Amino acid sequence: MTATTPIKGPASYFPSIEKTYGKPISHWMAFLGDAGALKHMELVARLKSEHQIGHGHANALVAAFLAKK
Repeated sequence: MTATTPIKGPASYFPSIEKTYGKPISHWMAFLGDAGALKHMELVARLKSEHQIGHGHANALVAAFLAKK
């Protein structure tokens, strides 16, 4: 039996995001990178309005994106 560490934080949403919206996380990170210098909630709003992504998923994507900066 192997022990695995469960994924925590925003990345824990990634499998569900990929399954629900049919695009890899790299697609969403590129979209956020191309969005320009927007604040967290502005990026969330853009994902929600332009791609109909749910609030929790959009928030997780933005949090992970901004954490990499």
